[in-house]
Amino acid sequence: MIPDLPLLKYTGSGNFLVIAGPCVVEGEEITFEIAKAIAGICNRLEIPFIFKASYRKANRSKLDSFTGIGDEKGLIMLASVRERFGVPVITDIHTAEEADVAAGYVDVLQIPAFLARQTDLLIAAGKTGKVVNIKKGQFMAPGSMKLAAEKVHSTGNKRIIFTERGTMFGYQDLVIDYRGIPEMRKTGYPVVLDITHSLQQPNQEMGVTGGRPDMIETIARAGIAAGVDGIFLETHPDPANARSDGANMLQLEKLEGLLANLLKIRTAVRECE
Repeated sequence: MIPDLPLLKYTGSGNFLVIAGPCVVEGEEITFEIAKAIAGICNRLEIPFIFKASYRKANRSKLDSFTGIGDEKGLIMLASVRERFGVPVITDIHTAEEADVAAGYVDVLQIPAFLARQTDLLIAAGKTGKVVNIKKGQFMAPGSMKLAAEKVHSTGNKRIIFTERGTMFGYQDLVIDYRGIPEMRKTGYPVVLDITHSLQQPNQEMGVTGGRPDMIETIARAGIAAGVDGIFLETHPDPANARSDGANMLQLEKLEGLLANLLKIRTAVRECE
């Protein structure tokens, strides 16, 4: 069961949740273009949708990598997406101090995978009362996620989502252990599969993370078949020129076809349940 959000439509459709958008807020025109396109697709397919973009990227490979257009500008942009398109929005936070600030602009606070064990951060996010999406650390076993959830739950906030985003496989690759999806769902919290970040190839010597976007549909199909409650992906009309994580993004024009195919798999899975 996806935590209740006032702007989350089509939850009664039985379809999976989609969390999607660009990696980072790059500017007003491109942000609105992407939000409008995804919202239109999800409306046509009756899929619940949360718009995703980071207002600031704190975890970058290189010192000179793009981190954002400025914290306040980025957060205002996300709030504008919420108002203009009538969809909930989600963004990352990196420190306990950011929780209250970001909560004033967005509906869901996301805990980055590298920070999934940071107690102060999880508690601060929980205290805001917002939905908290905890990404599973690349170094964590699925069963350990219940301990992260307990930190948020200790604040009285049960509005929690888990997101699987792959596990480190050597120094420069990630793999998905699909056994972790039913294991995390046993906690009673919904589980989302982060398709694009699971296909990253991090720690490249040139300082720019690589990826396998050609495998996006394969990973997504397997996740829906395994019973995920939602999918997370980053998308952009021109991934090659995206300011962050373009190497593993889905081209925006391919999104509707992908989601339509996933809905067919979702229908088949429900018929087998």
